[in-house]
Amino acid sequence: MFFELRQEQLRRAAVALSFGAAIGPLISIAASQILLGLAVVALLVSRLGLSLPRVKLPLALFMAATLVSLAFAEDPAAGWPQIRKFYVFLILPVVYTALARREYVTRLVLAWSAAASASAVVALGQFAWKWREAREIGTSFYVYYVAARITGFMSHWQTFGGEMMLVFLLLASWVLFARPRGRRLLLALAAGAILSAAIVLGFTRNTWLGVFVGVVYLLWFWNRRLIPAMPVAIAVVLAVGPASLRNRVVSLVRPHGDVDSNRHRVVTFRTGLRMIQAHPLLGLGPEHVGMHFKEYVPEDVPRPLPEGWYGHLHNIYLHYAAERGIPAMLFLVWFLVRGLRDFWRARRRAPETERWYLHGACAGVIAIMTSGMFELNLGDTEVLTIFLAMVGAGYAWIRAGERRTAEVSRG
Repeated sequence: MFFELRQEQLRRAAVALSFGAAIGPLISIAASQILLGLAVVALLVSRLGLSLPRVKLPLALFMAATLVSLAFAEDPAAGWPQIRKFYVFLILPVVYTALARREYVTRLVLAWSAAASASAVVALGQFAWKWREAREIGTSFYVYYVAARITGFMSHWQTFGGEMMLVFLLLASWVLFARPRGRRLLLALAAGAILSAAIVLGFTRNTWLGVFVGVVYLLWFWNRRLIPAMPVAIAVVLAVGPASLRNRVVSLVRPHGDVDSNRHRVVTFRTGLRMIQAHPLLGLGPEHVGMHFKEYVPEDVPRPLPEGWYGHLHNIYLHYAAERGIPAMLFLVWFLVRGLRDFWRARRRAPETERWYLHGACAGVIAIMTSGMFELNLGDTEVLTIFLAMVGAGYAWIRAGERRTAEVSRG
């Protein structure tokens, strides 16, 4: 009796610690990783163990390809940070194992929404402060702001944007397909409005694109007649928003010199292609892209290079192919597509009232794959942690449904 009680307490602790590890990146990645380690220990001691979902093969091959690339790299020691990052991947089996009930997954999404909303409120305050600062020093707000955008609880706007994107799409899916009512609906709509404002005023274009395609996916299955209204809604936002917001949209085709990263992205893209041509199988090695970037810049690119960060290639497909080889990149794509396919198939089999998380997970994967064409979003530890937790929760949702179906058939 005492032993059974102790095991139950350990399992509850494992669930709580897993929640903390999954929510933590929105507030503190250090706290998240501490809680992740404690969750692993609790799961092992409670004899729940660690189970891996169906994406384990492509993920294992991606990690193996990383190790092989590191072994043949010019300076293997320089790539150690990427090996340490393997620790983050533990969030996938932790969430998959611990959050075995669908109510746990629902609570996780609501907790994500609350934490992200708090970060977004801080970010909106940062936006107002930066607006005031720009006016006080008499400079162009656009030039002043694009170089130092809102970050919420995070240290960089790309991290902030990636987190807001994933949480917003999951929350939107819950509102559209789970159809909450009363106070829960009002709180969800308030959180959605705060997240939307932070995403729009974040001025991060790859986040905008990821959210756009994710919302198109959700609306297609909720009420596709609303999709043609999206351009109208965007036009209204641009009309009532500040002029700098319209300038940021225009920068997609007419950049403001090096203030916008268009020229910089062209240089990283062309340089990445040369790296892949020179090292197609194993890449340059983890962490070696930034070290050797200038060696592969095409000769016809004017010097000095456009302003920007050249430590990575701002594209998950290009970067991982150049850094770890084309096979490693294809294993990553396999992992993403396999997750998307499994969520899609499970969505088709599930009752309509139980599809909301699977819709949200599909939208999240599509958004990551789309925004990843313009930013190394999965190279960001905070975004990667939330994404893997989202995938793990998706497979936990599928497994819970399969168990219930099996129980009904036996009964």
